[in-house]
Amino acid sequence: MPEICRFFGIVISMFYDDHDPPHFHATYGGKSAKISVKGLRVLEGKFSKRALRLIKEWAKKNQKKLMEDWELARHGKRPSKIQPLD
Repeated sequence: MPEICRFFGIVISMFYDDHDPPHFHATYGGKSAKISVKGLRVLEGKFSKRALRLIKEWAKKNQKKLMEDWELARHGKRPSKIQPLD
């Protein structure tokens, strides 16, 4: 599962050839979640409000890049790195 971003201890990644809907995986503090790219809904897992707020802020800024990475990963290509929150 390629890592596409890391910020404040949060790791964002995508699986190759994953199933719809478009989503990414986030891990932080021993917890993990699957989050939809469109709508930024938590599909699976749970985070603290603070961590989830940071993840959603980052994802909202990068939705276009996340969709581009989703298409790359769906076709077995390595997704591009995305800039972290600063």
